Amino acid sequence: MTKSRDAVHEILRQSGGFRSAQDVFAEMRADGSKIGLTTVYRALQSLSDAGRVDVLRTDEGESVYRACQSDTHHHHLVCRVCGRTVEVAGPDVERWAEVVGAEHGFIDVTHTVEVFGTCSSCAASRGETPSATPSGAAGKAAGKG
Repeated sequence: MTKSRDAVHEILRQSGGFRSAQDVFAEMRADGSKIGLTTVYRALQSLSDAGRVDVLRTDEGESVYRACQSDTHHHHLVCRVCGRTVEVAGPDVERWAEVVGAEHGFIDVTHTVEVFGTCSSCAASRGETPSATPSGAAGKAAGKG
């Protein structure tokens, strides 16, 4: 499994963006690998469990994967148009998750937060202008959603 896991991880490191298991499988097969789709899924799960890949659920509900660019807990801001992804810290989200968990008697609270929008490049190409949000408002909004 380690050899397969390393090969899958290398595909993700080279691509930079988020990729589906089927995309990874197709690329590996096109490169001559005899790997099976089930093995790709197992490798991706193993890499995710080890914290070596980020997993994101798209608006359509599909899981996509990317080699982690950060060793610390983070969230993603994802462009719906081009897929550009930015890793962002979310200290307000972290505090909010802990408070909500504690209010309901939960411990060891974990969470996943993905924020989707349209990046400035895609907005500009569509003739739209991104609106600026004061930093205080962004923190308050993060705590509500």
